[in-house]
Amino acid sequence: MPFITTSDGAEIYYTDQGAGQPVILSHGWPLNSDAWQLELKMLADAGFRAIAHDRRGHGRSSQPWQGNDMDTYARDLAELVEALDLHDLILIGHSTGGGEVVRYAARHGGGRVSKIVTAGAVPPIMVKSERNPDGTPIEAFDGIRAGVLADRSQFYQDLSSAFFGANRDGAQVSQGARDDFWRQGMLVGLKAAHDCVKAFSETDFTEDLMALDVPIFIAHGDDDQIVPISDAAQKSIALVKHGTLKVYPGAPHGIAGAYQEELGRDILEFISA
Repeated sequence: MPFITTSDGAEIYYTDQGAGQPVILSHGWPLNSDAWQLELKMLADAGFRAIAHDRRGHGRSSQPWQGNDMDTYARDLAELVEALDLHDLILIGHSTGGGEVVRYAARHGGGRVSKIVTAGAVPPIMVKSERNPDGTPIEAFDGIRAGVLADRSQFYQDLSSAFFGANRDGAQVSQGARDDFWRQGMLVGLKAAHDCVKAFSETDFTEDLMALDVPIFIAHGDDDQIVPISDAAQKSIALVKHGTLKVYPGAPHGIAGAYQEELGRDILEFISA
C-alpha cells in the first residue's frame, strides 16, 4: 500500500487512481478514504487522477499521539502534495475534510491549487461563542467526546442515523451504508477520534476562506443535522471571493443515494469547466 512519511514521522496512507489533472479528496470524521470510493472511480473514469488519503489517526494511517489538529492535518496534506509533485490541483473536502482543504489551500497551496469543492464542510467555525452566537453549543461536542470514550462502537452506530438522515420520514439510506460508517469509525484511534472533535468544531477558518483566490464550489444539504447549513455554508459563501453555493433540499450530512448522484454530477461540471 502507498504511504508517505511526514516530517514528524507519521505514515499517511493514500490511494491514487487514474491519470490526468490531479484531484485530492479529504474525508470527514470519523471516516477514511474509503468514504470516497465511488467518487474516486467517477473521477478516474472522467479522465482525472483521483487521490484520497487517510488522515493521521484514521484508517490505515499511523496513530501518533500528537498532531490531531487542523494545522497538522493541513501540513500533512501539503507534504503529500509535495511528495507526489502535484500541480494544477483540485481539492474536494467533506465535513472535517472541507476544513482541511480550505486551510491547506490558504496556507500551503499557493500556486498549486486551481479549484476547491466542499460538501457539508465545517468552516467558518462550528462552536458557539460570543463572536459566533448562533453556533453549536460546546456541550454538543462534549457529548460527542463522551460518547466516543464511553462506547465508541455503539456511539458510531447511533450517530450514523443523524449522519445519513435515517431518522427522517421517508429516508432511503441503506443499512449497509450505515454499517460502513461504523466500520470506518472503528478504524480511528481513540485519541485521534477524541482530539479531532476539537479540531473540527473549534478551528476558525474565517481568515482562510477570505484568503482563497481560486473558485470554490460550496455544497450543503439543508437537512444537515451534523453541520447545520445556517452556521456553515451560508456564512462561508459570504467570505470567499470566487464562490458558488448550491443547497441540496432535504439532503443530510452523509453523502449517499440521490444526494451523492447529484453532487457527483455537479462536481464533474464544476471541475471540468
